Amino acid sequence: MIHPLADAGVGTPASFVAKTFVIDTLGGSEVLTISALGLYRAFINGKRVGNDMLTPGWTSYDARLSYQTYSVADLLVPGENRIEIWLADGWLRSQMMWGNFPIFNTWGDKIAAIAELHAAPGTAEPVLVTDNSWESGELPVRKSGIYFGEIFDARFAPKASAGTEALNFDTSILVAHETTPVRELAPLPVAKSWTDAEGRTVYDFAQNAGGNVAITVRGTAGAKVTVEHAEVLDQDGNFYNGNYRTAAARIEYVLAGTGDEHYRPYFTFQGYRYARVTIEGDAKLLDIISIPMSSVTEQKASFTSGNALVNRLFLNTLWSQRANFIEVPTDCPQRDERLGWTGDAQVFAGTAAYLGEVQGFFRKWVRDLMVDQREDGAVPHVCPDPTRLDPTNYPGFYGSTGWGDAIWMVPWQLYLHYGDTAFLDEVLPSMVKWVDFVWSISDGPIVSPPREWGARGFSFGDWLQPKGPSAKPLPTIGDDAAATLYLYIAANAVSEIARIVGKAEIAARMATMATEVKTAFANEFITPSGRLAYDDQTSYALAIVHDLIPADKFEAAKGYFRNSIERADRRIGTGFIGTPALLPALIKIGEWGLASEVFLQEEVPGWLYQVKMGATTIWERWDAIQPDGSIYNPQMNSYNHYAYGAVCQWLLEGVAGFRPDRRDPAFRTIVFEPIILPDLSPVKAHHESPAGLIRAEWVIEGEAVRYEVEVPAGSKGVLRLAPQYRDAKLDGANVSTGSDVALNAGTHTVTFTYTAPKREERQKSQVNANTP
Repeated sequence: MIHPLADAGVGTPASFVAKTFVIDTLGGSEVLTISALGLYRAFINGKRVGNDMLTPGWTSYDARLSYQTYSVADLLVPGENRIEIWLADGWLRSQMMWGNFPIFNTWGDKIAAIAELHAAPGTAEPVLVTDNSWESGELPVRKSGIYFGEIFDARFAPKASAGTEALNFDTSILVAHETTPVRELAPLPVAKSWTDAEGRTVYDFAQNAGGNVAITVRGTAGAKVTVEHAEVLDQDGNFYNGNYRTAAARIEYVLAGTGDEHYRPYFTFQGYRYARVTIEGDAKLLDIISIPMSSVTEQKASFTSGNALVNRLFLNTLWSQRANFIEVPTDCPQRDERLGWTGDAQVFAGTAAYLGEVQGFFRKWVRDLMVDQREDGAVPHVCPDPTRLDPTNYPGFYGSTGWGDAIWMVPWQLYLHYGDTAFLDEVLPSMVKWVDFVWSISDGPIVSPPREWGARGFSFGDWLQPKGPSAKPLPTIGDDAAATLYLYIAANAVSEIARIVGKAEIAARMATMATEVKTAFANEFITPSGRLAYDDQTSYALAIVHDLIPADKFEAAKGYFRNSIERADRRIGTGFIGTPALLPALIKIGEWGLASEVFLQEEVPGWLYQVKMGATTIWERWDAIQPDGSIYNPQMNSYNHYAYGAVCQWLLEGVAGFRPDRRDPAFRTIVFEPIILPDLSPVKAHHESPAGLIRAEWVIEGEAVRYEVEVPAGSKGVLRLAPQYRDAKLDGANVSTGSDVALNAGTHTVTFTYTAPKREERQKSQVNANTP
């Protein structure tokens, strides 16, 4: 690993390391293996090596550093060749975190490169290695940073001005890049543009995304083009990026004056829909496009219905995944954060596995999560975790239930979708450490997290449960109830995981713990009448989905749950951890009509409210833009935050009705169990699973339902029709409802009759003794 002596530290011009070398004979199989501290881009004889973005990627750099291997035979020539490796701050040392305590030089203060050129893959002796014989110099990239953006001065001609320093580097931390590299997606053209009162031009690409703009300019040397980014316009239609907080998120390009000049940032990315361009001096912008980027480049699922807002919601979720799956599953791509929040990832992992190929992506991230896990088993709030290396300013940035549960939930989803048993086994010790940590918070089955931020076992509860002026005030789940619920969920899940991988002793211990927590939860949080202590939607939804309510109190609890929805005018009353369970819980208790009403709610808080307000990605807050168009407090208000898009898992598994069988994962056996919600008809969905194409679609006309499914070759299906469906036929033959029916590979047609309850009948059935 060599450090360019031309480098002056964080926030200064980017540097290169370079070497001229001779190859007498080319074999046509030459490969370059390369990595860096910081971000790199490599060139051989002036031509770029590969097309990956933001390499080597983002990991917990002190323990794991990715490397890439590229075929470079077409870039080399017999005789003299030159290799240049451009280096910039990247995640290594540019600003991480926010507010009064930004962290710089998080994983180190020296950018550096390591590379080997081999005549063919696997050959023992390299043709070229990085060593002290390489030279270094500054680049036209005068400043770059993940949050900052980039300044590029095209007048600056790079030239060698210094040597290099070999660093004391432990090569054992190098790992082959485990995920699909960050790649460009199809560019987005300008949809419209206008000039503001100060003469700046604002460009609207009609889609919020994570990536860069690319510009073509012409003008005189020294003229400057500045591009700022924004996700939304303010109430008066003005460019607005106050929610970026301290992230400058801008690019500056200084012209060389050499004709048409093309520029796109090298070492940063932004989250934006709008670009505002300011020109200083004699220059003209000839072209500007938005180029999204992502580690998830192929769409693996679709969902359409008879409701255009729902269809757009699904697309919004896809776009939020793309923008936030750039090397790690970040919360947002725009502000001074862009961190791999564990709570967001765990609630969305199942949805993510439908929408894109994420096996390598999540395996890489969870391995970093294992590195960042504390000795006592606490899992950090974010990963890779900058706070682990700055505990003075960020004490206790770990250990929240619902967030640390990513350590088991993400591998579990990889098991369901890809059959990844080996990874379950690899991560199991970390899962057990996590469950034991949560138990230890209060030394018992009832978890009582401290309320002080940073204290051991602090809990976020159900983050961003709607409350306040933009939503009818609702009861909010207590931190103790949320933490205890999640201790049960985790212990029960880890018990099953241990059983799957053949660790019987662990499975038994976790099962015993889960049983003890379940009993304690019922005693502590469920009243004799069946009401949960905090009487909020999240408590009921999670308890119902995970079978935490005793049988003798279940009917009463169902009534209280229904009433919690009615009190909120049939609107959402859940936050990050409760929302994914809300609609499945309503379906489980037979409230299909109520689930449909809650889902299709177009007022705040609701999934479709943001779509109606013009969103093209998922918002962080239900009320990120107020009904009058005003902007919510900018201190925590992202317009590209995928967590609430987890509802798309329910659209695919519940409404379209297909899911993997947990007893035979990776879609070797597919369960088809559709929930017919007439207001969504017609429904069409597909998923390109590891087993092949899965398809399901249904339409209801009157009371007649036609449901078509496709089972991929090599898989088998199980048709599970609800008892309320009548006169069911499979491929023309009578079948019973309420029991499983086997499906062979191929296409099948199912018909049945379904009488959806009228709203008036449903409302009458909800009036009971539990009504407050």
